[in-house]
Amino acid sequence: MDISVRSRSLRQAATAIATLILGFFLWTSCVNAATTPVQKYGQLSVKNGRLVNVNGEPVQLKGISSHGLQWYGQYVNREAIKWLRDDWGISVFRAAMYTADGGYISNPAVADKVKEAVTAAQELGVYVIIDWHILSDGDPNTYKAQAKTFFTEIAELYGNSPNVIYEIANEPNGNVNWNGQIRPYAEEVTQVIRAKDPDNIIIVGTGTWSQDIHDAANNPLPDANTLYALHFYAGTHGQSLRDRLDAVQNQGLGVFVSEWGTSDASGNGGPFLPESQVWIDFLNDRGVSWVNWSLSDKQEASAALAPGASTTGGWTEANLSASGKFVREQIRAGSDLAN
Repeated sequence: MDISVRSRSLRQAATAIATLILGFFLWTSCVNAATTPVQKYGQLSVKNGRLVNVNGEPVQLKGISSHGLQWYGQYVNREAIKWLRDDWGISVFRAAMYTADGGYISNPAVADKVKEAVTAAQELGVYVIIDWHILSDGDPNTYKAQAKTFFTEIAELYGNSPNVIYEIANEPNGNVNWNGQIRPYAEEVTQVIRAKDPDNIIIVGTGTWSQDIHDAANNPLPDANTLYALHFYAGTHGQSLRDRLDAVQNQGLGVFVSEWGTSDASGNGGPFLPESQVWIDFLNDRGVSWVNWSLSDKQEASAALAPGASTTGGWTEANLSASGKFVREQIRAGSDLAN
C-alpha cells in the first residue's frame, strides 16, 4: 500500500475514534445532567422556616395535584406522571384522596390509587404528597381514627423513601380552629407517622380552608419537619392573604401552598390568569413551594386538561385548558427544561 494512502487511513481511523470518544463523553454528561428532582434535592427538611435539600439549601417544589382519586383517578398513573416530569418539569405530584364524598371512608380501595402514585413517583424520582383530603368533613377529628390507621400503614410502607410528603388535613373548615381542633389532631397523627418515619415532611392544614396560617404561627407544632398549608384561588383570594403569608414567614413559620387554582374558590369561575401571575411571582420571589389544582378533564376553569384528554400524557396544547397551558408554562419556566 502507498505510504500516503496508509497515513490517510490511519488519520481517518484516529479521527473516527476521537469522534466516538467525544460523543461518548457528551452523552455521559447529558445523562448525568438529566437528574430527577429527588436525585437533585435528596432528603428534604425544614430549616429556619424554609424547605431545604439534603445540603441545607432552600428548595422550591412546583407541581400539580390530582382531582379526587375516586372521580379522576384515571389520570394518576406512571405514564402521566412521567409526562408531567419530562414535559412540564414538575418536581412534586399530589395525590388527593378524599375522605368523604365517595372517598376513602366509604371506599377504602381508593388507597390503592395513592399507592400507585407513590410507586410511580419513586421510580420517576418525583416528590409525592399523600393528601388526606378532608373537605365536606371540615373537622379533621371526624375521621381521626381512620387517619391514624391510614398514615401508620403509609409510613410503614414508605417511611424510608425520601420522596414522600404527608399532608394530613387538606382544608379544615366550619366550626373548627387551630388550637381547639386542628392542632390536637395534628399532634396525634404526627405521632403515628413519626413512629415509623422520623424525618419526611408533614404538611398540616389550617383553619378556614387552609388560610389561617397566622393561628398556626402563634402556636406551631413542635415537630421540626412540619410545614403549614396555605390554599388560595386567584379569583377569590388576593393581597390580604399574601400579606398574611409575609407576616408568618417573618415569624419563622414554614409554609407550603399545597393547593391553589387559577379559578375562583368554587373551582369553576375564571380562569383569572393575571391574578394567578401575581400570586406565582409572589411565591417564586419568596421561595414558597406550590401545587396547582387540578390534573383532570372536569369541565371547570381550574382543570388542567381539555375534555377527553388522554389519561397517559402526551398532551399537546390542544389537549390543555387555558389554566393547564398557563400552569405548564409557569412550572417549565423555573425548571431544568427552561435551560
